[in-house]
Amino acid sequence: MNEPRLITICRHLFLLLFAAISIYPVLTVFSISLRPGNQLQSTDLSIIPPNWTFDAYRQLFTEQPFLQWLGNSLIVSVLVTVTGVVLASIGGYALSRFKFIGRQATMLAILTTQMFPATMLLLPLYIIIAKLHLVDTFFGLLIFYVSTALPFCIWQMKGFYDTIPPSLEEAARIDGCSQFSAFWRIILPIAVPGLVITALFSFMTAWSEYIVAAQVLQDRELFTLPLGIKSFQASMSTQWALYAAASILVSIPVVVVFIGLSRYLVSGMTLGAVKE
Repeated sequence: MNEPRLITICRHLFLLLFAAISIYPVLTVFSISLRPGNQLQSTDLSIIPPNWTFDAYRQLFTEQPFLQWLGNSLIVSVLVTVTGVVLASIGGYALSRFKFIGRQATMLAILTTQMFPATMLLLPLYIIIAKLHLVDTFFGLLIFYVSTALPFCIWQMKGFYDTIPPSLEEAARIDGCSQFSAFWRIILPIAVPGLVITALFSFMTAWSEYIVAAQVLQDRELFTLPLGIKSFQASMSTQWALYAAASILVSIPVVVVFIGLSRYLVSGMTLGAVKE
C-alpha cells in the first residue's frame, strides 16, 4: 500500500471516529425517547431498548400542546429570519458600497457589539420592551432576537458584498438600470450564498433560544418549543421520555432547512464574471 493511500485511509478513519463521537449523544437521546416509563434509569447501552415504544411521541401530540409550541416557534423563527435577511442585505450593501459620514463609526459599533455576550443586553432590552408594553408578545421577542442577531448578519453581508466586483453594477448602470435595480437584479442573485448563511443564522438564533424567551413570554399559550420542553422538567421529577422525544422532533426542522438550503452554500460564484 502506497503512502498517499495510507494517509487517506487514516484521515477517513480519524473523521469517522469524530463523526461517531458526535452522533452517539443523538442516538442516546433517541434511545431514551423509546424507553418505557419503568426503564428510563436503565444503563443499557443498546440503541433500541427492550420493549421499546413510541408512547412518548404519542403523548406529545395527544396529551401535550406540542403542536402549539411548534407553531409559535415557527412564527417567531420565520419572522426573525425574514427581518434579519431583509435588513442585513440592505445594511450590508450600504456599508459595502457607499461612503458616508459615520460609516467607520457604524462599522466599529457593529464590531464592538460582537465582543459582548447577548445575555449582557438582556436587562436593557427587557426594560425597553417593558416600557413599550411588549412583554408577553411575539413582537417583543422579535425585537430581542433581531437586535442581537442583526449586527453579525450585517457584518457578514458587508464582507460578502465586498467580494462582488463593483464593475458588475457599473455595467448594469450603463445598460440603464437604476442603483436599486442593479442591486435587485445583479447583486442579490449573486449574493444568494451569503443570504442563505444569514437566513440559517437568524433562524437558529430564534429556533433554539431559551433564556430570552423565558424572560419575555409568561403566557403558556405563547410558549415556544424550548420553553415547552423545559416544562417537562420539574423540581421533583423530570419526564425524560417526553424530554427526549421533543428534543428529537425539535432538531428535525433545522436539519430539513439546512439540507434544503445547502446547495446554495457555494463559494466563488463571481469567479470569472468580470474579465480583467
